[in-house]
Amino acid sequence: MYKFIKALIRSFRRSRVLALGLLTLLLILRAGDPSPIETARLKSFDLFQQLKPRTYTQLPVAIIDIDDPSLTEIGQWPWPRTIIADVIHKAAEQGAVAIGFDMIFSEPDRLSPALVATDNPNLPNEIRDALAALPSNEDVLSRAISSARVVVGQTSIRSSVFNQDEKASVIPVPHAFLGLDPDPYLQKFPDILQNLPQLEEHASGFGVFTVRPDVDGVFRRVPLVMKVQGAVRLGLAPELLRIATGGDAFAIRSNEAGIEGLVVARQLVTTDADGSVWPHFSPSQRGRYVSAADLLNDRLPDGRLAGHLVLVGTSAIGLEDFRATPLGTRMAGVEIHAQVLENILTQTLLLRPNYAIGAELVLTVVLGLIAIALTPALGARWAIICSGVLLTGVAYGAWWAFDTHQLLLDPSFPLLATAVIVLALILANYLREERQRQEIRTAFGQYVSPDLVEQLSNEPGALALGGETKELTLLFSDVRGFTTISESYKSDPQGLTRLMNQFLTVLSNAILSQNGTIDKFMGDAVMAFWNAPLDIKDHARSACIAALEMQKETKLLNEANGDSVPSIDVGIGVNSGTCVVGNMGTDARFDYSALGDPVNLAARLEGQSKTYSVGIVIGNATASAVETSFALLELDLIRVKGKSEPERIFGLFGDETVANDPEFKSVAGANQAMLEAYRSRDWATAAARAEELSRSDFAQPLTGYASLWQDRIRQAQENPPGADWDGVYTATSK
Repeated sequence: MYKFIKALIRSFRRSRVLALGLLTLLLILRAGDPSPIETARLKSFDLFQQLKPRTYTQLPVAIIDIDDPSLTEIGQWPWPRTIIADVIHKAAEQGAVAIGFDMIFSEPDRLSPALVATDNPNLPNEIRDALAALPSNEDVLSRAISSARVVVGQTSIRSSVFNQDEKASVIPVPHAFLGLDPDPYLQKFPDILQNLPQLEEHASGFGVFTVRPDVDGVFRRVPLVMKVQGAVRLGLAPELLRIATGGDAFAIRSNEAGIEGLVVARQLVTTDADGSVWPHFSPSQRGRYVSAADLLNDRLPDGRLAGHLVLVGTSAIGLEDFRATPLGTRMAGVEIHAQVLENILTQTLLLRPNYAIGAELVLTVVLGLIAIALTPALGARWAIICSGVLLTGVAYGAWWAFDTHQLLLDPSFPLLATAVIVLALILANYLREERQRQEIRTAFGQYVSPDLVEQLSNEPGALALGGETKELTLLFSDVRGFTTISESYKSDPQGLTRLMNQFLTVLSNAILSQNGTIDKFMGDAVMAFWNAPLDIKDHARSACIAALEMQKETKLLNEANGDSVPSIDVGIGVNSGTCVVGNMGTDARFDYSALGDPVNLAARLEGQSKTYSVGIVIGNATASAVETSFALLELDLIRVKGKSEPERIFGLFGDETVANDPEFKSVAGANQAMLEAYRSRDWATAAARAEELSRSDFAQPLTGYASLWQDRIRQAQENPPGADWDGVYTATSK
């Protein structure tokens, strides 16, 4: 090894100095990024996608296609706006969640009745008057737009001269900046081509469908966010997703390197530094498409568009809306937006991370220095062999990053630069020392692959406060005897932290498995709700399943921890009702949360679980929604603290299997008889039924619950209530 190093030092001659100069020039060339360098990089990314395109699976994304058969059947383009209105109505009837247009209606429809009358002065007066009295086609389309969640398309224009005299104002969309101001990094356009104001004022959203090709004419990147006429705008795909999920504001997350991502629909979509994304394309699929003619003429299966995000565009040959893609084929422009939506929904977007250029330059320097250091000492044959092995490793590393982590790292320039340096040194060595041979190097540099970019918990992306009114099911949980547990960890606070992290993880998993939204953690307590931000069918049932799962998993956690760890007992309250859900707080700090009387009642019910010695207490509204699916026992008619109206509350003891168990049915019968006797002042019968409950062999002991009623019945016997007694118990504690 000593002789080898000594030979390297001796051989540091003019060839290495020239190679260092060549490496410097190559790095300057890469920094300038001329079109041949950029094209080579982009073609390498295309090769990755061609080797492994995204596998198409059926997703809730569909394209209403104005295809050639539709033009043949309906008529030539442009169609009257009334037909476009029918498209909206039909799609909504089919169950489309939101509809976005990859087209613009910027001029009045010449087929509007009044314009037809104007263009045909020879028509009889009565016909002209009748036509003039009819609503315009824009009126019909605007009413259709207002009847559904519709995102109208807009396109950016590079020239500010366009429409300068009558420039329409851009309607703002609420948004926030997380981190640094993204303005220096956003793509900017001085003007925008918009729809007729009459249409835009009735739209739910506005999506810019501008997609610019790369230097070679291939459409690889789609901007999710940009700046048009000084206003921040979303692309068509994220705007459609935003509107479909409730129309919340969006946020742009930025750092010193540029834009990190876009927070939309309560998720972070990682982007390039300029706010664009690299879709992982799948081959064009007819399964994404619905012919407009089939939709208009009711030939679609019922529910074909149910729950779908729908884009309206064209694949007709004559309308020439086709784009070159990385797969080496052309596809309709609207399908590019559909594929962006699919990528966002499946989290399969490719990522060109902000650190990529720096990493590639560092890799080029490392490979170049290795080549400069070793090539003169190895000789031509071994230099070519080792360089081939090394560069193959680099190429495989880039492929591995793509295949495993969806990262786009450029292997072309490091390979090209290293190859040029190696060939230059080999040529210099051949000319200077043709006979010189050196020992084979025993080791060479390792290629270190980049770390996977960590996925972040979405915060709500809006500065604007407020929310929407929705029917929610809410859940509160709390640890019984937490103070005692804390005292046992007085000398080991880290142990308490570990225990609570275990416990909260168990609860969180149970909630999330049933599509619940975790509102907040409050020490050892958890608040969650269902049916927001996205609609959840049978949300009361989902909440009850989650509550039972929380009980079950807590029991398993206690068994797993054994006697060395204090046992955790959790109390849960569940209630349903109409609440306001949205971003609550101040302009400086806010949370996505729910407010309303049902929220307060759910919290009070959690507190009553201790009073009645029942693990899960649910309100009357929840019980009414799930009474046929779960084992419920009416606990009481109670006036909780802070409320004047009484609430019928129930204990949740299991699922439908438990409800059909003969032992539970017996317990339920005794419980109902006790309550009826108590409320009718039949104290003796009530006491007998309470005694029967206390002796029950039911899987969940009712000793504490029965004891409470025995004490209450005994007090009523000793001090009978007055004539105005209504059977309602007034709680004195939360």
